[in-house]
Amino acid sequence: MTTTTDFAEVATRLSASRPEGQRLRHIASEAFGPGMTIERFKLDNGLTILVERDASAPVVSLMTWVKVGSRFEKQGKTGLSHLFEHLMFGETEMTPHGAFDRQIEEAGGETNAATFLDWTYYVQNLPVSALGLGMRLEAERMARLVLREPQVASEKDVVMNERRQRVDDDVDGAVSEALYREAFKVHAYGIPTIGWMEDIEGFTPDDCTAFYKTYYAPNNATLVLSGDIDPEKDLGTLLDTFGVLAPSEIPVEDMHPEPPQVEERVLVVEKPTSVHRVAIGYKSPAFGDFEHAAMVVLAEILFGGRSGRLHKKLVRDKEIATEVRGWVGTFRDPSLFDISLTAREGTTAEELLGLFDVELDKVLEAPVTDDELERAKARLELGTVQSLETAPGRAESIGFYETVLGDPGAIFGKLEAYRRVTQGDVLRAARTFLVKTARTVVLVHPNGEPDEELDEEDSE
Repeated sequence: MTTTTDFAEVATRLSASRPEGQRLRHIASEAFGPGMTIERFKLDNGLTILVERDASAPVVSLMTWVKVGSRFEKQGKTGLSHLFEHLMFGETEMTPHGAFDRQIEEAGGETNAATFLDWTYYVQNLPVSALGLGMRLEAERMARLVLREPQVASEKDVVMNERRQRVDDDVDGAVSEALYREAFKVHAYGIPTIGWMEDIEGFTPDDCTAFYKTYYAPNNATLVLSGDIDPEKDLGTLLDTFGVLAPSEIPVEDMHPEPPQVEERVLVVEKPTSVHRVAIGYKSPAFGDFEHAAMVVLAEILFGGRSGRLHKKLVRDKEIATEVRGWVGTFRDPSLFDISLTAREGTTAEELLGLFDVELDKVLEAPVTDDELERAKARLELGTVQSLETAPGRAESIGFYETVLGDPGAIFGKLEAYRRVTQGDVLRAARTFLVKTARTVVLVHPNGEPDEELDEEDSE
C-alpha cells in the first residue's frame, strides 16, 4: 500500500514539471478512524483534495463538495444553489446536453447530486478505469458550463415543476417549509433550498453566470477520492484537469445570526390531508457544538424506531398517532430539532400536541433510563459504522465533515462524543433546548380534500 511519504513524493515529482501556479502540494496525512488515512493535498488554485485509498475493490467514488447552499442566498434570489444542481449536468463548451450522464453510464459508473442549507455536492461512483474520464468531465463543468437562455430556461422549468410536486402539492414539503420560515425570521435557514417560486421564475442567464463565477471555483470546493487510487496516474490526471482552473474571489459571508426566540410561535394551516398533523421545531445546537451529541442521543431515545419512547407511548400504547419522527439538524449554525407527528383518525392536531407535551415533560423531569441510553448509543454507533462500509459512504462522510466542520475525519470524534454522553448530559440538553417559549409549532388541519398519497398507503 502506498505510504504517506509516497504520496508526498509523487506530488512533489509531478509538480516539478508544471508551471508555477499549477502545482500540487501534499499538506498532511490525517487519521480517519482506526487503520485508515486521509491524504490532504492543495492545488495552487486553492482546490482541496482529500484522498482515502482502499484497494480492496476496483472502484472509486469521486465527490466534489462546493461550499454553497441556500444559507448563502438573499431574498429575491433564492434557489440558485439548487438550480445549479440541475444546470451542472447540462451543456458545457465541450460536451453537449445529456452527454455527461451518458458517458459516465457507458463507462460503468453512476452520478448524482444534492443541495442543502450549507453545501452542494456532486458524486460519481466509478470503476477505476473511468476515473480519468470522471475527473475530466468534473473539471470541465466547473469551469466551462454553458449558461445561455435556452439552457437556463429549460432547467428553470424542471425546478419549478419539482417545487410544485415536492412543496406546493405535497403536505409534508409545504409544512416543513412553513416550519423553517416561521422559526427563522433573520437567519437564511428560513430560506427553502429549492427557492421561492417567484425567484425561480425570475432567474436570468446573467444571474446564473454571476453565481457560477463566484462560487463554482476550485478555491471554494473540495474534491474527495475514496477507493482504489493509483497515486502516480490519478494525481497526474488531477493536475492535468483541475490544475489549470482559475480561482475566484469568494465574498465574505454576510450572515445574520437568528435572535433568541422568546415566545412560542404557532401557525395553523389547512392542507389536503385526511388526518391532522403537527410539526414542531425546537432551537437546537450547531453541528459542531458540544451539546449536539447529547441532543442526538436524546432524539434517538425519543424517536429511534419502534423502540423509541414516543413511538411506544403515542403510537402503540395510546394509539393517537400513526407516525412520529424527530431529527436534530446537522448544520454549521444552530438550527432545529425537527419533529413531525401524524395523528390517528379521530385525533386533532391540538390533542396530539397536548399528549406529546405530556410525554416530553417526563424527559425534563427525570433522567432517561440506563437501558434507553445504552440502546440509543448502540444504534448510533451501528449506523455510523455501517455508513463507512463502502467507498461512496466514506467519500460522503469525508466531504461532509470537511465542508461543515473543517475536519474530514470528525465522524469518529462524533462517535466518541456519543459514547461519552451520560444521563446527566441528556437531562441538561433537554432542559436547555426543549423550551416551549423558544419553539415553533405548525398545526395541520384537513381542509376536506383527500390526501391521495396517504389514502394509497392506507389501502395497502
